[in-house]
Amino acid sequence: MNDLNERPWLSPRVMALCLLGLVFAQLAQLFLYRSRAARDATPVVQARGDLAEDEKSTIELFSRASPMVVHITTNTLARSRFSRNVQEVPSGTGSGFVWDDQGHIVTNYHVIKDAATATVSFSDRSSFTAELVGVAPDKDIAVLKIEAPPERLSPVVIGTSNDIQVGQKSFAIGNPFGLDQTLTTGVISALGREIDAVTGRKIYDVIQTDAAINPGNSGGPLLDSAGRLIGITTAIYSPSGAYAGIGFAIPVDTVRRYVPELIQYGRLIQPTLGITIAQGDQFDVSGVLVVSVESQSSAEEAGLRPTMRDRYGRIILGDVIMAVNKEKVRTPDDLLESFEKYKVGDNVLLTVLRGQSQTELQVQLEERK
Repeated sequence: MNDLNERPWLSPRVMALCLLGLVFAQLAQLFLYRSRAARDATPVVQARGDLAEDEKSTIELFSRASPMVVHITTNTLARSRFSRNVQEVPSGTGSGFVWDDQGHIVTNYHVIKDAATATVSFSDRSSFTAELVGVAPDKDIAVLKIEAPPERLSPVVIGTSNDIQVGQKSFAIGNPFGLDQTLTTGVISALGREIDAVTGRKIYDVIQTDAAINPGNSGGPLLDSAGRLIGITTAIYSPSGAYAGIGFAIPVDTVRRYVPELIQYGRLIQPTLGITIAQGDQFDVSGVLVVSVESQSSAEEAGLRPTMRDRYGRIILGDVIMAVNKEKVRTPDDLLESFEKYKVGDNVLLTVLRGQSQTELQVQLEERK
């Protein structure tokens, strides 16, 4: 028989293996605990449910309207500094929309101003070279034309702007900073605003909206909640140049009036009198001073008197136009705006100040050359 004192019951190796087994058992138990805790802590994904009605209508509006919105890129001609060759270089981007199934595209004049070429791109990345049809710089409107298959063209649904109200929803679709097919929403913030066109002329009855408008949105459509065109997004008011909550759109009633003329004639057929008028306030008059009268013009036939000098070189002021058909005019812009309410060939009644007395003259409007 072996002596127990000489052979211990548990050798050091056996004891080490037992301890190692206990450690592994503890680790396994800890791992299972943490796995179960992690599984129990995983958030449960809950179904979204149906969208709100206003969300559905906005999604539907964008789905219907986005195919008629286009991205416009322009190039200008520049001479290479090394070869002296003339080449096209990118000059800018903007937005526009399909006007009709003939391929006419409406945008802002300042989007394509000074451009040598322009390319129109749709949401499906198809692109077409555009031809310039006509421009109205005083109204910041331009019309391009592309040769695209009729099934590719989705003309805008044209609305009205004389009945829109402050507070109603507005939707702008365009390409801000070149990011195409962007939708922004807001409300009509104000009506009857005035902004300056690139020519310095005033654009009247402009719509103000808080729908975000940024560089690249210019020329895109401003829509009402029915998806109808109510304006062309054209400018922002911002000290930094980026959106600051105030955007402007040319009203669709102005667009509806002038786009057909641009398509037909390439320019606006604007009525005038055949006179030159004083600009600025160098003369202290309450109205619009007639500087010169063109020979054989309707103004000459009506008897309008120009500004002249007497034999001593002193200025003798001509007639001062104070009203057109009883509507007061105070500035040259007022006079030109009043004429735009009429057509070439219409007769208007001018109220003029001649010396110290007022008189009225019947004048037929003629086409501005």
